[in-house]
Amino acid sequence: MKNLLRFPILVGIIVVCFLFIAFVKMQNAKIDYVPNEETAIKVAEVILVPIYGNSVLNERPFSAELKGNVWTVTGSLKSDSQKGGVAIIEIQKSDCKIISVTHGK
Repeated sequence: MKNLLRFPILVGIIVVCFLFIAFVKMQNAKIDYVPNEETAIKVAEVILVPIYGNSVLNERPFSAELKGNVWTVTGSLKSDSQKGGVAIIEIQKSDCKIISVTHGK
């Protein structure tokens, strides 16, 4: 009789453990550290200024495009007659890893 009473308790403990594991996996499953265009541009500016100086901010407004899991943030030229290139930085959406940083001439 005692064994019959233990069975529901053990099943309950196992179910609670599985639910807890599922909850933890759901919490860690999909966190995007760069979830949107605004965040991608802010991260890009923070990375670009130490590399190229404050003058890189003259390339505002920056635009960001998401392809797959990578944001590509690109500066803009002020006019068609302006010489030089723009900064381009690729940032991984899921973990904010910087994939590449370039600047045209």
